[in-house]
Amino acid sequence: MATVPTPTPPLPSAVNGNPSRPDADVRGSGHIRRTSTHPTGARRSRAGAAWVGICIAALLLVALIIFMLQNTQPVLVSFLGMQGSVPLAVALLIAGVGVGIIALVIGTIRIAQLRRHQHGGSSRTP
Repeated sequence: MATVPTPTPPLPSAVNGNPSRPDADVRGSGHIRRTSTHPTGARRSRAGAAWVGICIAALLLVALIIFMLQNTQPVLVSFLGMQGSVPLAVALLIAGVGVGIIALVIGTIRIAQLRRHQHGGSSRTP
């Protein structure tokens, strides 16, 4: 006795990307849905952050060297009664470093104040 094969039912059409069913997407936009809302990527590490920092510092150093090579004209600088002639780039570099040192000192004092206040080490009341 031979059995008659039963016909297999047709597969349901795909929800995403089926041009015959534009209403398949719940939102009605017709876009393909993602299976995950959080795409996976490489984790960030301290070594990676350090590498990016080194690359940026190297580019800034190259720009500083180019700046210094292009600004070699001597300028007259007066400070606290002293006078002298230095290349323009060196004068600007010294001024920039001086401002950086002042900012570091002020920032260090403020951080120390905040730490003292946070740990309750201050005997004064504000």
